[in-house]
Amino acid sequence: MGLSAAAPVAELGVGIDNLRSGKGLVRVCLTADPGNFPACVDDADAMTRSIPATGRSVRFTGLPLGDYAVAVIHDENANARLDTFAGIPREGYGFSRNPPARFGAPRFAAARFVVDGDANAQQIRMRYIF
Repeated sequence: MGLSAAAPVAELGVGIDNLRSGKGLVRVCLTADPGNFPACVDDADAMTRSIPATGRSVRFTGLPLGDYAVAVIHDENANARLDTFAGIPREGYGFSRNPPARFGAPRFAAARFVVDGDANAQQIRMRYIF
């Protein structure tokens, strides 16, 4: 009787810095699909978490090894979306690897990182325009 090897899996810790208040929720989306970053709306394999804004971290477990990107919003009024005015975010946002966000969200490639073992972490710095 042969033993079948399960696909390797890993964990990822996501820390969140620079939240301006403890109001509302922090919404975190982890995706491996460049076409659905940063929204993760049409990505059936995306992993999303909502935590109180007083929380400063979230952990994803059971991840297949590979390339990922994380998008975070500080949903201060807890309405389940990033509020904007004339296309400019009125709430906080952040991305893995903390790339600059000029004239819109960065591309997947700018926020991409590799999950390749158990010691995976991303520290995301929130940004606010208003």
